[in-house]
This record gives sequence, C-alpha cells and structure tokens, in this order.
Amino acid sequence: MTDKTILVIGTYDTKNDELDYMARRIRSMGGGVLTMDVSVLGDPSEPTNISKHAVAKTAGSSIRAAIDSGDENTAMQIMASGASSLTQSLFEQGRFDGVIVLGGTMGTDLALDVCKALPIGLPKYVVSTVSFSPLIPPDRLSPDVQMILWAGGLYGLNSICKASLSQAAGAVLGAARAVEPSAKDRPLVGMTSLGSSCLKYMKRLKPALETRGFEVAIFHATGMGGMAFESTAAQGGFSCVMDFALPELSNHLAGSVVSSGADRLTNAGKAGIPQIVAPGALDLIDFAGWQEIPERYRDRPFHAHNRLIKSLTLNDAERRETARAVAERLSAAKAPAHVILPLKGVEEWDRPGGECHQPDALAAFMHELRTAVAAPVQLTELATHINDQAFVDQALAIFDAWVDNGVIRK
Repeated sequence: MTDKTILVIGTYDTKNDELDYMARRIRSMGGGVLTMDVSVLGDPSEPTNISKHAVAKTAGSSIRAAIDSGDENTAMQIMASGASSLTQSLFEQGRFDGVIVLGGTMGTDLALDVCKALPIGLPKYVVSTVSFSPLIPPDRLSPDVQMILWAGGLYGLNSICKASLSQAAGAVLGAARAVEPSAKDRPLVGMTSLGSSCLKYMKRLKPALETRGFEVAIFHATGMGGMAFESTAAQGGFSCVMDFALPELSNHLAGSVVSSGADRLTNAGKAGIPQIVAPGALDLIDFAGWQEIPERYRDRPFHAHNRLIKSLTLNDAERRETARAVAERLSAAKAPAHVILPLKGVEEWDRPGGECHQPDALAAFMHELRTAVAAPVQLTELATHINDQAFVDQALAIFDAWVDNGVIRK
C-alpha cells in the first residue's frame, strides 16, 4: 500500500537509468509511481505505464509523424503537447499526487509545458541541466514549480547526480504528503500588492475583509506573484479581486524581466470575477538589481529598493500607453469592474519629498486613465494617496455594495 503517487516523466530511451533511479527512491520511501515516456526514437528497457505512443496520440499525432518531421524541435513539441494534455487528464482523474520531470534542454522545454498545465498547489518538480538558467524566461514557469540542478548527470548515473536525483525524489514525495489542500470554506479575495514600504493598504484591508467572512490571499506583484494571481483567476479561484498593484503590466510593456507575462490584468475579467482596480505603482519600471540601467533611462527619478530590485519612473508617453492598456484590458471583462484613482499618489515614493515625486506627471497620468476608462467600467476619483485610509474606505465601500447586490457571492 502507498499513500501518494508520483508521476515520473522523461525520455526513457536516453535517460532510463536516471528515471528508474528516481522511481526506486520514491518506492523505497513508500510512495507509488506512475511512469510516462516522452521519447521519440528509442524505447525504454521496460514498458512504462503511459507509452510514448499514447502521448503522441493525445497530441493528435503519432511517433511516426514526429520522426518523419525530421526536426527534433518539432518532434519534441508534439510530445510536449501530448504530455501536457495527458497529464492534465490524469490529474483530473485523481491518478497522481505530484509530478517530477527530468531532462536536459529538450526535456526541460517539455517539463515547463507540463507543469503549466497543472493547478497551483499540486507539487511539481523539474530536474534539469538548465535549472535557474537565463535560458528559461519567467513566463514559461508555473508559479509554484520547484527546480533542482541535475548536476553532473547528463549521461549516466554517478555519485554527484544521485545526490540531486534522490533529493528531488524525496522532495516531491514529501511535498505530496505535506501539502494542505485548500479548505475552500470561505470565499477568497485575491489582492495584489508590494511590500508595505511601498503600498500599505493590505495591512488594513485584510483584517477588514476577514471580519466580513472572506479569506484574503495577497500576491507580491514582482513577476512570479502576478503569474500566480493570474493563474488562480483563470481557474475561477476568487470571488472578487482587488488588483491594486500593477507594476508588472508597466514592466511587461517596457520589456522588463520583472514581468508576469502578457496576460496581466485579463484573467479575472475573462473568468467573470468582479474586479476593483487601482494603479498602484503603475508609474514605475522595475529592473533586476544586477541589471545595468540602460542609458535611455538614466535621467529619470530612481529608487533602489534593495539588491534584488530597483525602480524608476515612466515617462509621459509610457504612462499614456500604460493607461490605455489598463482600459483596454478591463473593457473585455465579463463581470463588473471598478477603477479607483487616488489622485495624490500611487506608491509611497511619489509623495512630496520622495525620490519619485512628480506631481505634473502624476496629474497627466490620472487624466489619461480618466479619459481611457469607459463604461461599463466604473471609475471613482479620490483626492487622496493610495496609502491613505480614505483609499481603503472607498475600496471597502465598493466591495460591500457588491456583496449587498449579489455581485460578490459569499
């Protein structure tokens, strides 16, 4: 008898020994194993639970078609498509409790698609020769994926790579045993924010919403947090969102690496989730701390938050573009959306005396938002700063009205 089952995925024609080693380690700890072969040219030494032919068929193709393509990238994308769809189906059937995928660049490419197809909360581990590499763009990562470097194991087992493989096997089984499923006993409000040195409303809103009988999940809007927020929204996981920190959108438009992807500020609307939105920190572009600030940005107000992240302000043209992007994305929403404009500032550093205090630019930004946002999206202007109590009071007033008229369901 086993308590949890782990899906083990890889190219069994070239990495049979390594995949079998991880499976043995999982079984030795009392876990169950379900195996999936995603190879193309060769075959595993022993049949897997899910064959490469089943994977290719799920993609609407075949192993013969993958081989006949004559292109390894095309072939592996067939397998990635099939593996992602098949994995999602197996999860919905309750066939496994965690997944681990092993690979070099080809296997990692497939692994990222597989993990993206699975919901937040399911343990996902990728053992890769390119873990944490700049080859992996942030938008390919699922929000809660775990990675470990497959060190020294590109071809065959040895004592170095066994250390990585055994850790990964233990980690995914341990995670599957330890994870606490969402109770879902209270409706969930999704909120975006930054650290309280920049945006402070969460410290007042969270307890106020909890006293109203709601659970509150606050997502750190620094790339991966926004990805998790959007992923949860896409799955219909929120009763309402308070999307008050939007620098990931301005970062995406500016090409910053501190991005959560092209779908920022879209998924709640598509899923029919009511949205209360504010332009918190939307006047900033964030850069990784290790990045050199490009020459064209060096004359702008600048804030070094810490050694990991630094920010500077948008220029007037960028603010107008960002404002229009907000309005465009909200206009497609299938549920009520209400924008709050705090006219005296959108992050702590733009207060008088702060590094990013630019009152004329802020006024022009608010004017563009005011002009771009159109019905049925509602808009409220406040002569206050986003970090003032009046902003919190307004957000709660909108929320309470939506609860009273049934827009937000308890």
